[in-house]
Amino acid sequence: MMAPTLGGSDDVLLPDFPRGPLQAYRVRASFSWKELLLFLEGEDVLRFKKAVFTALENDPLFARSHGADLSMEKYRELNFLRCKRIFEYDFLTAEEMLKSPLKVSVLIDCLGMYDWSLAAKYFLHMLTFGSAIYSSGSERHFKYIQKIFNMEIFGCFALTEVSHGSNAKAIRTTAHYDPTTEEFIIHSPDFEAAKFWVGNMGKTATHAVVFAQLHTPGGQRHGLHSFVVQIRDPKTLLAMPGVMVGDIGKKLGQNGLDNGFAMFHKVRIPRQNLLNRTGDVTPEGTYVTPFKDARQRFGASLSSLSIGRVSIIGMSIVNLKLAVSIALRFSATRRQFGPTDKEEIPVLEYQMQQWRLLPYLAAAYALDHFSKTLFLDLVELQQGLLGGGHGARQAELGREIHALASAGKPLASWTAQQGIQECREACGGHGYLAMNRLGDLRNDNDPNCTYEGDNNVLLQQTSNYLLGLLARRVQDGARFESPLKTVDFLEAYPDILGQRFVGSSVADCLDSAVPLAAYRWLVCYLLRESYQKLTQEKRSGSNDFQARNDCQVYHCRSLALVFIELTAVQRFHQHVHHPSVPPSLRAVLGRLSALYALWSLSRHAAVLYRGGYFSGEQAGKLLESAILALCSQLKDDAVALVDVIAPPDFFLDSPIGRADGELYKNLWTTVLQGSNVLARPSWWPEFSANKPAVGRLRSKL
Repeated sequence: MMAPTLGGSDDVLLPDFPRGPLQAYRVRASFSWKELLLFLEGEDVLRFKKAVFTALENDPLFARSHGADLSMEKYRELNFLRCKRIFEYDFLTAEEMLKSPLKVSVLIDCLGMYDWSLAAKYFLHMLTFGSAIYSSGSERHFKYIQKIFNMEIFGCFALTEVSHGSNAKAIRTTAHYDPTTEEFIIHSPDFEAAKFWVGNMGKTATHAVVFAQLHTPGGQRHGLHSFVVQIRDPKTLLAMPGVMVGDIGKKLGQNGLDNGFAMFHKVRIPRQNLLNRTGDVTPEGTYVTPFKDARQRFGASLSSLSIGRVSIIGMSIVNLKLAVSIALRFSATRRQFGPTDKEEIPVLEYQMQQWRLLPYLAAAYALDHFSKTLFLDLVELQQGLLGGGHGARQAELGREIHALASAGKPLASWTAQQGIQECREACGGHGYLAMNRLGDLRNDNDPNCTYEGDNNVLLQQTSNYLLGLLARRVQDGARFESPLKTVDFLEAYPDILGQRFVGSSVADCLDSAVPLAAYRWLVCYLLRESYQKLTQEKRSGSNDFQARNDCQVYHCRSLALVFIELTAVQRFHQHVHHPSVPPSLRAVLGRLSALYALWSLSRHAAVLYRGGYFSGEQAGKLLESAILALCSQLKDDAVALVDVIAPPDFFLDSPIGRADGELYKNLWTTVLQGSNVLARPSWWPEFSANKPAVGRLRSKL
């Protein structure tokens, strides 16, 4: 098949990198980085990214201020002005978002490469707040959409409370319907029910999508629903009557984003402010829903919870891309030791450095593909809801995506967390310099492991989904099947459990089909073990809650992780082995796929041996040897692979990671640009004037 080509000259869209120390690796690459980038992104997306990158880099409002420590108040002011400017640029109209939804994710990624405080502010207003209204509301709510685009109002998504985050069903804010006035009364019973950690709420949000327990006359409860609530006057930013709203203070990172809290004291809102796609209340106070049972309604409503988690997967992968880009460019230019005293070699030539970094490069590629495909799956779910799809398949699709997002967020955020730290250490002392950005990436990525649900808690959602499928199989003989077919392989459950590892050489393991087979066995084994453990706990007298609680460690948690790893490996394997892949790219993509799969699988070696899939020392040795062989094969391609995923230098913002590879020149120039680097301490004159005190101190010493 012919490789994709640009419509015109690629010199403007994809200019060559400056010649320099990285050139030695670039000329050794086995593929064209431009061809791979074009294959993965497509010309339309590349031109869109180019437009965003160029606009921001040329705008003085986005100028980098190295060495200047802004106060939190000034940082937030600047971040709001930058967010406003993004809307003025109008990179994406509402029509374009509907036509090319993936571009929304691309824009968030571009902004995140610059600053996650900016990306989060834009994302929470436009995508989380706006999408919740669009996908959970109906035509009566569309009046808000234009106001969102022109920033006439500014939004936030208020789910989490002081005392409840992951347990969304236990949210305590209430919405009682009053048929005499046709209003809902939004109320926080106490401080523990205060909305908390809500991005944009601290200083700037005027409206919120508030999740509350819906009550109708007669004491009827209908569970968690969402409402549009005005919390501030858009002209003055003063709190609305009955609303106490404020900022929660400084965080470990992303301090350009104002996370806040809100309490509601019997705040009345119109009946129409209920986002009513999955459930509504008539003027008289009767609750109506198009769904036959609560389980179907909840499954359909999961899209509003999944969108945040799916987005965090993408955010985490951007952080991983930035970190490995910095660390690998550094490793290709940093020379230490060598076979003789005459010439030092790049640290990338050392097997240890390859083993530390290249699996994370492979993970960035594999998980990026998983992130994009899951985002498109979520778009399908939301489009189905907007089209009036209320059937069993739509509800099942909602549950499947919820299960994938609930495990995908932990996988991506933990991989990024571990990868950034490895990259920081792999860059030695230079990696600890704030100017090289790895510390900021680590801090900005860290909340991805917590918000939208604690990772370990979220994994229970995925294991519960899988255990539920097995329970229905045991009790009713139901088939293992799902709309996205992620569980369909479980139809061969008993046969898969009988399989064993059959590789006899390293060459046998260099394709991701081998770890894929092992992963299918792992999921089946851990599913069986978790189900048996759960059954055993119940038989011993534990109630369902206690039984599930006692099955998490070593069972359900591991089950959820291997299932999502299998899904990511499977999707990337299918992608890189598709006939549409140009022949010139198949080898390098195949190696990336195999390395990510084998490296991820190696973390489960103990379970593979315990369950009998591996036996004898040969299997483990082959796994390790295959990982090292793939690292060696990818070493010369590493810089070109980074060139595909790294943003322009202005956005990467790391002297040791710049595309020209002039490591020491860039480092030295940036040091000299810092404020007062050559000046004596500002406090020295005052200190030195106190000579008697200095003298007394010396005499004591």
